[in-house]
This record gives sequence, structure tokens and C-alpha cells, in this order.
Amino acid sequence: MKTIAWFSGGVSSFISIYLMNDQIDEIYFIDVKEQHPDTYRFKADCERVLGREFTTLKNATTHSAVEIIKKRRYINGPSGAPCTSELKRKVRQRWEQSQDDLLCYVWGYDSEEKHRAERLLQTTPEHEHVFPLIDAMLTKDEVHGLLERLGIKRPLMYELGFRNNNCVGCVKGGMGYWNMIRKHFPERFYEMATLEREVGATCIKGVYLDELDPERGRIEDEVMGECGILCEIAYSNVVG
Repeated sequence: MKTIAWFSGGVSSFISIYLMNDQIDEIYFIDVKEQHPDTYRFKADCERVLGREFTTLKNATTHSAVEIIKKRRYINGPSGAPCTSELKRKVRQRWEQSQDDLLCYVWGYDSEEKHRAERLLQTTPEHEHVFPLIDAMLTKDEVHGLLERLGIKRPLMYELGFRNNNCVGCVKGGMGYWNMIRKHFPERFYEMATLEREVGATCIKGVYLDELDPERGRIEDEVMGECGILCEIAYSNVVG
């Protein structure tokens, strides 16, 4: 049995690894071009505290979400996001196909996400799974507090008020999220608005970004998960 952790660039992901560091055989990081550059600083800080390096994987053809969207001419919908499929799910699957060992995955679900952990156990029985944050009964706020005590600065996206350290301009965001992107990353906002018109598809159902009212949405009310291995593996088991 080989114990594997996938570092997403988020706080919960790292703390789950920190709690099980001595029991983890390998740690992987899937690189996507559109993530905030501060993610690499955060990754380096996490590696320093753990005393080990993470192995970086990426799509062999392109690691750009924008390029994937242009190629597929699809952004997001009932069948998921093509960037998630191409840049994360298929990268993980290719890695898994190269493995001969049984795998045990370390997950970053916190104590308020037990329902997600239970769903994962049901949908992915081919692997073993451990949930160190749930076992330690840690909430999301407590996880962030532990990171601070370790002397690691959070990724900048959290400091700006975003709830996850996803790509800058994640296609799964809602109105409140995209209006925050407009405020903090206007060039990225208008890049995606232009891309929507080019491919004839939208990030937000029924609303093009260039028509989005700047006052619409509250990011605090929007449910948006961390776009990492947690997100893509759950999606892949829903749609097959």
C-alpha cells in the first residue's frame, strides 16, 4: 500500500499533509498555468516546513485552462469543466496507470465536510482513503489558524477575500466570485469575458461576463469547492 497526497495549493490540503507527513510516501502537485503566482511561494513554504519536496505533474500538451477551453469550445456545465478534465483528472489517471501498488489517498476535507468524505468513500472504493482533518475534528477556521502558528503566510487569494486558492478566474465561480475577479484582476476578467464570446459559452449559466451587473452576487453565499484532486475525482465518478 502506497500513501499519496495531492497538494492543491490550498490551506486545507497542506494541513492534512502536515498532520500525516511521516506516513505519506509521495506528495504531488498538479500545475495549471492560470493559478496565482503566489501559489508557488506557498508551495515552497510548505515544502520547507515539511522538510520534503513535492513532485510536480502537468498535462504534457498544455497546462493552460484558456487553451483547453479554446480547443474544446466549452467552458462549464452539467458535464463539468474541460479544464478540470484535461489538466487534472487525466493527469491523475495517467499517473495512476503507472502504479503497481494499492493506493491510499490523504484528503483535506474538514470537520464540516463529512458528507463529502462519505460520498467519496461510496464513489471511489478502489482506493483507501484517510481524512486527517475530520479525524482531528478541525474546522476550516482552525485549519487556517494552525497554518498561521506554523509561520506560513496564506496564499494571496485568501487574503483578497477568496474562499479557495483556485485558478485566477475559475470557471466554476458564481456572480460574487467573478465580480471580485473584476475588482482585483480586471485584465483576467476581461480576458475571460472575451473568451466567452469567442467560444459562445459562459462561466455563469445564462450570463455573459461582459453583461454581469457589478453589484450582483455575494461570494459569501456561493458554494465553490477547492479545484484540486478533491474536485476532479468526485466529478469523474459522477459522470464516468
